[in-house]
Amino acid sequence: MNCADEILESRKRLDQREFKVEPQEAEGGCGVVGLAASQPVDGRHIMLSLHQMHNRGNGKGGGISAMGLVPEQLGVDRKTLEECYLVQVAYLKDEVRGELEKLIHERYDVASSHQVAVSSDPNLIARLEVRPPTVVRYFCRANKDRLESFVAENKLGGLSVEKAEDEYVYQTSFLINLKYYVNSAMSAFVMSEGRNMLIMKIVGYAEDVISYYKMEDFKANVWIGHQRFPTKGRVWHPGGAHPFMGMDLALVHNGDFANYYAVTEYLGQKGIKPLFLTDTEVSALLFDLLTRVYEYPLEYILEALAPTTERDFYLLPEEKQRVYRAIQSTHLHRSPDGPWFFIISRNDHYHDELQLIGITDTSMLRPQVFALVEGELQLGLIASEKQAIDSVLESLSKVYRTLPLQADMYWNARGGSHTDGGAFIFTLGKEVPRKGKPLTCTNKFGAKITVPGQEFDTAKDAIMAGDLPAVTSSPLADKMLAGELQEGFRAWTEAVAHGSPQELLEAIAALSMPVTSAKEWAKRLTLLSMALDRRYPTSTIRRSRMLTQLNRAIANMARASPRIEFGDTSSLALVDRANYRSIVAPKEGQWALAIDAEGFPMEGDEGVSRLICRAAELGWKKMIVIGAHGQRFFGCGLGPRTNGIDIDVYGSSGDYLASGLDGATITIHGNGQDQLGQIMASGKLVIHGDVGQTFMYGAKGGSTFIRGNAAGRPLINAVGKPRVVINGTCLDYLAESIMAGDPLNGGGFVVLNALGFDAEGHAYDLPEPYPGGNLFSLASGGAIYVRDPMNKVGDDQLNGGRIVELGDKDWTMLLPYLKENEELFGISVKNDLLMKNGSPVRPEEIYKKIEVVPMAKATPAAAELADDEAS
Repeated sequence: MNCADEILESRKRLDQREFKVEPQEAEGGCGVVGLAASQPVDGRHIMLSLHQMHNRGNGKGGGISAMGLVPEQLGVDRKTLEECYLVQVAYLKDEVRGELEKLIHERYDVASSHQVAVSSDPNLIARLEVRPPTVVRYFCRANKDRLESFVAENKLGGLSVEKAEDEYVYQTSFLINLKYYVNSAMSAFVMSEGRNMLIMKIVGYAEDVISYYKMEDFKANVWIGHQRFPTKGRVWHPGGAHPFMGMDLALVHNGDFANYYAVTEYLGQKGIKPLFLTDTEVSALLFDLLTRVYEYPLEYILEALAPTTERDFYLLPEEKQRVYRAIQSTHLHRSPDGPWFFIISRNDHYHDELQLIGITDTSMLRPQVFALVEGELQLGLIASEKQAIDSVLESLSKVYRTLPLQADMYWNARGGSHTDGGAFIFTLGKEVPRKGKPLTCTNKFGAKITVPGQEFDTAKDAIMAGDLPAVTSSPLADKMLAGELQEGFRAWTEAVAHGSPQELLEAIAALSMPVTSAKEWAKRLTLLSMALDRRYPTSTIRRSRMLTQLNRAIANMARASPRIEFGDTSSLALVDRANYRSIVAPKEGQWALAIDAEGFPMEGDEGVSRLICRAAELGWKKMIVIGAHGQRFFGCGLGPRTNGIDIDVYGSSGDYLASGLDGATITIHGNGQDQLGQIMASGKLVIHGDVGQTFMYGAKGGSTFIRGNAAGRPLINAVGKPRVVINGTCLDYLAESIMAGDPLNGGGFVVLNALGFDAEGHAYDLPEPYPGGNLFSLASGGAIYVRDPMNKVGDDQLNGGRIVELGDKDWTMLLPYLKENEELFGISVKNDLLMKNGSPVRPEEIYKKIEVVPMAKATPAAAELADDEAS
């Protein structure tokens, strides 16, 4: 018995004010990050990621949550930490503390309490616009007599004692917030109320929270952080910052609700009144309602928040359709209407599990990336940007030497998907002595997510984790350099499959040795890049570890180049944060400019993007950027007609790369982030990985090649003649409202090859060439060529397009692009693209063309209109 009606009736008596929906604060594009680790890790490890997402906040609110705490750091024993409610009160006005503490001691038995220590750093304090609250922690259990009276008065005898106490604590926090925050001019509020967890937040940036409350060395299994970007309303008060609390719960949010009023009115009918005037608070209240009051299983909670609709709904099993239809009939109109993306940390106290949950809505307009790392330290990571995940790994790797600098697996979610539900859950189970809490990852439906083919040899991995050896040559490197590039790459792949880790490390080190010849330098860089970019069997060598060492070698190679201020005439010159103001025009014989992005700000006049523009103005044609860590706008601002400029980017590149590009070539040696190639006019973009949201929005031209997948909404509103090859798939909304003319007469198109790569590096057909239900919607020009060996793409995915047979002219036009795609990624036209079930086929047997429906044929009304205009 869950006593839902009785709980909700009791809540209605808490606040007798007339219910009305207050205007909420508007949120902009916030930055979020979450980390679940099998062992407790220090708070300092999420600081770099938060700092690098400064541009996703405006200093009006930042916060963190920590879960799975270390009792000794809190001055309590393990039993107190796990069984007591850690009630944290933020005192904005110190004069109310005595009165409020009297109330706390009346309602609770307090086992321990202490005031949180704060920093005395004058520089930190000076830059905070609003003095952070004084925070006091109380380890509490409900007063036994008070709890018994509460249960009797509210007719909650059907609840277990533990769940009745949960509700008692919830209602006590509400009363405190109502009295001391809403009705007392923001004097104090309960910041968090869960077991084995806490929330800290201020008016400021999220990393300032960690610094101010001296949490750099504070340990936890689960961390979440949030950079807030409110755009209107009472943006200055810490109660409005994220995370927001529920019982044993913390929630952060990027986005906003179009139906905030409807959701708030629904909660009001249940006696649940928001007090902090943000849609994020409403999200936490809604999650708590579904979890504790209605006691839905997690899958049903996620369905109530982000319903499965349209085509995805009808692709679900019949029994799941029946259940979901019932959930939707009750909750659909109360579901948050996005765009939004949540990260939730949750202490599932009754099952002794800690969880980190990421969920996105069906519109997919808010960026999100998931990642998984196996090994000595298991990690589940979620963030707004891949670079934020990589910066966490970089920080942790300084403590855990066996941790790679890249995750074993990255992916994006498609909201409301029938395959994974658009939500992923990292769960930490019961403690295992000397190993920590084992981590598992599942999707909304409970299916386990694992790294494909991840069976690396731990002994080999330990060797590969070491420093690159101090060698100048190696037999393998000599063999790779002796012949043509393809022969050298073949020697590398054979060594990876059959050789030793030490042999590989020596070859990587030898190839990265500095040389004076531009031709030799270029060959070595190309071989290292092919080893980094291509997919091939790695046997028992951990792929992420190998990529880490290859990236490190390329960076070492570039950093060994003569610094530009020395006036050396070597084939390369190096600029970095220390000498970038000394940049000069290339000297005769200088082949390339190496730009070390380490230490540069994320954007602005002193950013790498402006340095690239300055280099181009001075006449540099070849640029090699290393050490990128999320900086934005690479290639933006180069100006018109920049043909001949060639830029390679290594590391974690940031948003908006190649936007506005007009002639130059940019190659990303890894995954791309969001908003790449927007309003691109001409030139070429090559991505040796996946690409994020709204890729090539409004693009007008240029050629783009993507080895992996595109996330949501690529090429929206594109015009002119953009030409794109995507070797994986797109999650949804591909080429919505594209206006790219007739591809056979100079217009634009997209090729969707629908290939994946297994652990051996072999290409395979994806089970669904296009998983979404919005393909080429509302298009008025252009075309999509889909490789569909199993004939799965259908009319139910189209809205304004039609499927036609591939013609000879289409294939003649496509073939040069597919041949270039083969040169870039090693994806063979003959042996990969034109194969079906292991047998060769003709192009028209495996590719479909999706073209615009002529207006006169779209609808009878349109045909009648066309006839009227003709007459």
